[in-house]
Amino acid sequence: MVDDFELLKRWAAGDKAAGGQLYDRHVSKVQRFFRNRVQDGVDDLVQATFLASLEASDRFRGDSKFTTYLYSIARFKLLEHMRRRRSKHDVIDPLVVSVMDCGHSPTSVIVRNEREQILQAAMCRLPIDMQIALELYYWEGVTARELAEILSLPEGTVRTRLRRARQQLRKYVEAAGVRGVLPGQT
Repeated sequence: MVDDFELLKRWAAGDKAAGGQLYDRHVSKVQRFFRNRVQDGVDDLVQATFLASLEASDRFRGDSKFTTYLYSIARFKLLEHMRRRRSKHDVIDPLVVSVMDCGHSPTSVIVRNEREQILQAAMCRLPIDMQIALELYYWEGVTARELAEILSLPEGTVRTRLRRARQQLRKYVEAAGVRGVLPGQT
């Protein structure tokens, strides 16, 4: 199997089939990333993410996993999208502003049961970068080191933010009177 970096290189050299293969491998992750944060425009954001990955391919050194590179671009595209939707004078600080603050509803994600709805609603209340960190760490298997690259932070800072995000999430979930929703909780 050809690795992601080779496919990216081939795609940048004009091999559309390589681009298609790379897209097929990672599109579901990128779609999930955006579906959990925006109500509309997911397909456009996914397309913009992959296009930006191609455009920046000559600057990508390959020091990290391809998914780390892709999530970094997706995060940038998400913040850009949210900035466009808000007033030009509003500043979006991803450590403070949540998805709900940007006018997106937690019901934009279809969930199957009440616990998932509560967890999703609680996740949407977290600041954007905390939400991204928790979701990528627990549900996508991204390591703290890779998160550090995605968020452009030291690894120790990422671990501290993960801990704070879990605490904040637990507070929101427990306020809803539910237990056993969070990782490590029964």
